[in-house]
Amino acid sequence: MDSQENALEMGKQEETKVEETVAQQNEATAATETSQVEETTNPTADEMAEGEVAAEEKAAEEERKVYQSKKEVLERVKEIAHAEEAPQKDEVEYLKTVFYKMHIAEREEQQRAYLEAGGDPNTYQVLPDEDEESFKAEMGIIKERRQQLFREQEAEKEENLKKKLNIIEKLKGMVTSPEEASKTYQEFKALQQEWRDIKNVPIERANELWRNYQLYVEQFYDLLKLNSEARELDFKKNLEAKTRLCEAAEKLAEEQDVISAFHQLQKLHQEYREIGPVAKELREEIWQRFKAASTVINKRHQQHFESLRAREEENLEKKTALCEKVEAICAEENKNSNDWERHTKEIIDIQAEWKTIGFAPQKMNVKIFERFRAACDAFFAKKAEHFRTMKDTFKENADKKRALIEKAKALQDSTEWRSTSDKLIALQKEWKTIGMVPKKLGDQLWEEFLGACNKFFEARNAQGADQRNEERQNLEKKQSVIERLKKAAEEGGEDLQATVQQLVEEYNNIGHVPFKEKDKLYKEYHAVLDKLYKELNVNVAKRRLNKFKDNLKQVAERGEQALDSERARLMRQYEAIKQDVQTYENNLGFLTASSKKGNSLIEEMNRKIQKLKDDMQLVKEKIKAIDAENKE
Repeated sequence: MDSQENALEMGKQEETKVEETVAQQNEATAATETSQVEETTNPTADEMAEGEVAAEEKAAEEERKVYQSKKEVLERVKEIAHAEEAPQKDEVEYLKTVFYKMHIAEREEQQRAYLEAGGDPNTYQVLPDEDEESFKAEMGIIKERRQQLFREQEAEKEENLKKKLNIIEKLKGMVTSPEEASKTYQEFKALQQEWRDIKNVPIERANELWRNYQLYVEQFYDLLKLNSEARELDFKKNLEAKTRLCEAAEKLAEEQDVISAFHQLQKLHQEYREIGPVAKELREEIWQRFKAASTVINKRHQQHFESLRAREEENLEKKTALCEKVEAICAEENKNSNDWERHTKEIIDIQAEWKTIGFAPQKMNVKIFERFRAACDAFFAKKAEHFRTMKDTFKENADKKRALIEKAKALQDSTEWRSTSDKLIALQKEWKTIGMVPKKLGDQLWEEFLGACNKFFEARNAQGADQRNEERQNLEKKQSVIERLKKAAEEGGEDLQATVQQLVEEYNNIGHVPFKEKDKLYKEYHAVLDKLYKELNVNVAKRRLNKFKDNLKQVAERGEQALDSERARLMRQYEAIKQDVQTYENNLGFLTASSKKGNSLIEEMNRKIQKLKDDMQLVKEKIKAIDAENKE
């Protein structure tokens, strides 16, 4: 009995030494695998931040619904706030960005219109926006739902932590009972499956949990020496599972979506960590294969970030250049209203170009926008000050014109024809030297001033009976010219333009007609003349357009680039004519008057404007012809 007890005791001691040795080896192996997995799978804080930025950037680059108004965005936000499914962060952030981009653009447009109208920037107030209030309320609901979801997830993680700690305690109890290892194998496998079924735990405890779990798993397997067949079978299954993960990781290299591939890789790493060990001689080989596939995905992920940063730097350079342009415009001198309007258009075009440029680097994005906004605000503030000063000038000019009206009224009943005529003519010349006043007031003052002058001159002309016979003869001559113009309009002909020009010169060389007949004759003459000019312009325009279309085929034969060059030239011509029309229309506002002489000048200006508009229409038809040729 003593010898048997000694032998048994020695056997137990030897078994204990073997178990300790195997446990140490398995612990070292588990630690090695742990460090290898952690080395590849645990991104740094910067990488995680970049991942979020990249995900957001990718989401922005993907096809999204294009919202046309704040109302559409608000409707979508309401749907999300009151839907059953959990709000998606990327869509919520996208909707928020789109809404406030529209909101800011709308406020800027309101402020710009206010300042252009001469409003005081110091008294400008931002009006409340019902859409913004509704948007904030719905976003508050979404925020509360997301916070509630976060709290639920955190609570679930804590519960999962408790479950996994409990599993570790059970495994710990198993490895302390070597004689029960074979009997508890099925229970051990059930605990492994239970461990895999439990998902997320607090991230700060994840690595510690996994190391402890893996340690006791290794120790348990080492206790199964008496059941080596089960151990080998388990190793084989683990090898198959890890081989499948290697193949999945290698296939991710074909994934077009870099961000998606990176996140899928993280899930594969999580699965890899959950799978038990393989045979010792295959551990390094299978790990190196998995690591090599992971390296490919990680490099693509890194290159994506580098490309993103490069684009952001390029956007920063573009936005800096636009800031410099606006600042240069602010520094230029504006001598008149045309300069202000021209520079205003340039800044509005720059603002439109700004909106087409993407984000700058995060640390500079707000700063560069503040610089751009400050330059634009400075320009419009200066413009508002200019027009406020112009109002004072208008008032001064109006007072000067009222003083001349009083002088003209004092002379309107005079019968000293020669001296009074000289005085009124002098007053009219002085009137022309006075600057502008607002159009409506200017028309009223001019009508009052001209009424006083006309009253005197009509009385003086009534005394000029000697001139009546000559004026009557002139009337008959001009009526004859008008009849010939009408006849030319009916007959037409190739020489119509030359005929019209000759009759116009003849008409202009004829002297004054009776005053009472002047307006009627003027209207009749210009009515037929306008008809002729319109017909001439239409015919000429048609011939020019047909000739252009015929030549367009030859241009098209030189290639699409030749058509694009011709179209660009026509666009510049169109803009130049458009600018001339605006100039004439502005001048027309200053020349508005109700006198007969003033009205004739206005009508002549209107004819010039119509001629320019006809030219614009011809250019527009040419551009349409080029577009049609391009489609063909």
